[in-house]
Amino acid sequence: MSSRPPHDSTLRDDLVAAIPNMRAFAISLCGNRDRADDLVQEALVKAWNHLDSFEEGTNLKAWLFTILRNAYFSELRKTKREIADSEGQLAAKLSVPAEQQGHLDLMDLSRALAKLPPDQREALILVGAEGFSYEDAANISGCAVGTVKSRVNRARSRLNELMTSPSSDQPGATSTDAADAPPRQRSRSARAV
Repeated sequence: MSSRPPHDSTLRDDLVAAIPNMRAFAISLCGNRDRADDLVQEALVKAWNHLDSFEEGTNLKAWLFTILRNAYFSELRKTKREIADSEGQLAAKLSVPAEQQGHLDLMDLSRALAKLPPDQREALILVGAEGFSYEDAANISGCAVGTVKSRVNRARSRLNELMTSPSSDQPGATSTDAADAPPRQRSRSARAV
């Protein structure tokens, strides 16, 4: 390294003289005049800030082109993972609903499942949640396949009613539904539902 002042006027003139060649090279790299001007500017700023690392007697143009090329490929690596979305249309499509609602829905489902008779809840969980066939669920439960099908059907219907009707937990809601009563207290007609 030489002991010259960091911003020698000859060196500054050489930097300015190299701009047209740098611009042509940048256009050949990226194919866009505006982006090429940005690259040249970025390379010149980097070169200006690191003039003290340039060794006099070496090829200034080659040094500048190396800085420009490195800046281009660094940006190219970064933008490979990015998508241009100046109007925000893609970002709007990627939005995710708030997680709080999912948690609340899961709590509602848990409450509704707890209101099902144990045999219906067991059949529904075995077939619907665990993915067992009706035959396997019947073997696990120790009953006929038709009984499991019936229990699953009644459980789905009742779960649908519980999930779509206003919650008894909400202020002002009253629960007069016979199905909310313990199984022994319901009449035979209510059990057939």
